[in-house]
Formats: sequence, structure tokens, C-alpha cells
Amino acid sequence: MIILNHTKTKMERTFKYEIMPEIKSRWSPRAFSNEKISKDDIMALIEAARYAPSCFNEQPWRFIVADNHETLTKIRSILAPSNQIWADKAPVLIIILSRKTFARNSKDNYWNMFDAGTAWGYMSLEAQRRGLITHAMGGFSKDKTREAFEITDDYNIITVVAVGKYGNKENLTEELQDREHPETRMEIEELLL
Repeated sequence: MIILNHTKTKMERTFKYEIMPEIKSRWSPRAFSNEKISKDDIMALIEAARYAPSCFNEQPWRFIVADNHETLTKIRSILAPSNQIWADKAPVLIIILSRKTFARNSKDNYWNMFDAGTAWGYMSLEAQRRGLITHAMGGFSKDKTREAFEITDDYNIITVVAVGKYGNKENLTEELQDREHPETRMEIEELLL
């Protein structure tokens, strides 16, 4: 059992089975430090994602990585204002895309987003192992993203991920400070049909 203490509440995450420590400790913080992340750490996250399984080993995932001022500014501009508030401090932003069709025969790849989600999972766990935090966002404009990065209709634009080191939660708005903690999960029995 892991017990996490917070200023306003005491949340408890319980684990009935022994699982990887990175899974136990991973959550989606918003309090980013603007401390620079090494290129090796960034590429290690892509390497972890590269080894995720995929249908026919298609590897439909693609990444747009922003770790310089120009590209970070470009990605920040497509975020919803509610995400800009905190994600502006993240030193790395990654857009995750997935190709809709199989390269081998151009037929629809029904599993493309499932496979890209698995790659994101691998990436997030490698980040956790390296002492980095990640937060995937749905609050962004797909249309602006497609236009800004000239992304063809062959790709689904799935998410934007903030990557960095944990900062000071006191720098967040009061509302976000209240939400700055790991959430509990449904019981295993609720997940089984």
C-alpha cells in the first residue's frame, strides 16, 4: 500500500498485487519545473515507445518533440488556455500522432490509436523510471496542430504530452493545487465484465 499525504486531503492508493514500482508511483502532475531535460533522456523516452508492441509490427506512432523555444512556442499556442496555465513551464512537449493505414497495403489500421497508446504508456513509464513527470493532454486544437505542423490527413493527432521534472506546486493556481495529487482507481472487480 502507498499512502500519499497532501496539504488538504489524505489520499490512499492501494495495490492488491505486486506490480512495477513505476506503475505504482506514476501520476499526472501539473507542477512542472522549467529545468532543462537532457537530449539523452528525451531520446530514451522515444526509444522506450519504439519498443511497444503493435499490430503487424506496424509501429504507427510518430512524435513531434519540442525542446527548443521555437517549437515549444508553436505547441503551446495550440493548447487550451486551461492547459497553457501550467504546461508553459514544461521544458519538453511531445505531440503523439498515429498513422491511420498500414504501410504494407494502405488498408485501414483499426488498431493504430490503440498501438500509439501503448507506445505512450511505455514512454510514460520510462519517464517515471528516470525521475521525470509526464502529463498527457486532450485540451488542444487538432485543427491548429494540423495546420501549424503541416500534418496530413493520413495521421490521427492523439495528444500532447508535457515532460519535465517536478516543480513547486505553490506556483499553480489554487484550484490546480487542490487537484495536484494522484487519483485513486476503481477496484479490479469493477473493471471486469
